[in-house]
Amino acid sequence: MSALSDNLVTFAILAYLVAMIGHAVEYALGNVRTRVATAAPVRELVGAGGGVVPTPPAPVPSPPTADRSAGRARLAGLVGVGATAVAAALHLAALVTRGLAADRMPWGNMYEFVLTVTFIGVAAWLVVLWKRPSLRKLGLFLTLVMVLLVATAELVLYVPIVPLVPALNSYWFVIHVSTIVFASGIFLLGVVPAVGFLMRNGYEQGKRSFPYTLAKRLPGAVGLERLTFALHAFAFPIFTFAVIAGAIWAEAAWGRPWGWDPKETWAFISWVVYAGYLHARATPSVKRNVATWIAVLGFLTMLMNLFGVNIFFTGLHSYGGLD
Repeated sequence: MSALSDNLVTFAILAYLVAMIGHAVEYALGNVRTRVATAAPVRELVGAGGGVVPTPPAPVPSPPTADRSAGRARLAGLVGVGATAVAAALHLAALVTRGLAADRMPWGNMYEFVLTVTFIGVAAWLVVLWKRPSLRKLGLFLTLVMVLLVATAELVLYVPIVPLVPALNSYWFVIHVSTIVFASGIFLLGVVPAVGFLMRNGYEQGKRSFPYTLAKRLPGAVGLERLTFALHAFAFPIFTFAVIAGAIWAEAAWGRPWGWDPKETWAFISWVVYAGYLHARATPSVKRNVATWIAVLGFLTMLMNLFGVNIFFTGLHSYGGLD
């Protein structure tokens, strides 16, 4: 069962790669627009009363090549969405088989944690895409993130299945880690429209240097910013509950609710930054791009908590599984 899980992760990475290529093709062909040929001069008819009645020119059909390219772009985008759904199914199957092989929830080390967080992120993306199909072109950036993180988990963070350390053998393991995983997955998805908004907002303001030109075919900045806020506003209360649940678990396991352990400290830093984002977003005097940069900073602190703390620090939460 463990070997099956490993193979499913590999197939999921390949499916995410196919999805990314499909979205990239749609993105590349997205500049094809229906072109209207130069209209003939407006003809003027003399009415019965001597007035001049302009006759609008007949519409000129778009070139067949433009229609074909637009159709191919849409097909490539749909292939990207389909491949993303297949990858998510493989991803879920890998998690389930990993859990069955370990006889526990698959959240016991960095490898399993990253796999679960990325699955939550892509599952949430499919829900968002179902509700708002116009956001499909964000799929290029989402699948790029999936390829990078899942491949990193498989190639760098992988560890064989081992029993949980004694401190994790508690029902709080399910309560605390599940909520942390869920909130982290939504924050992961939230950073995609956040970065997209920052680029698109700059492009709409006339900036034509890199990376603003990458946002030429993204949805409007207003919609991306609203999606960013909605995702963070949804995830933040769950993340808050997860931090509180962790403190309760720490009291039961170690006899104190908070000890400024490196992971506890960085979780608190992330909480403060995300709270700062929501406060800034609700303050009319704070520009939306400034607030969005705070959201991006919040995700960077989450990455630090996941990778940096587990790799460079030692503490009571050193369950990464890496030597």
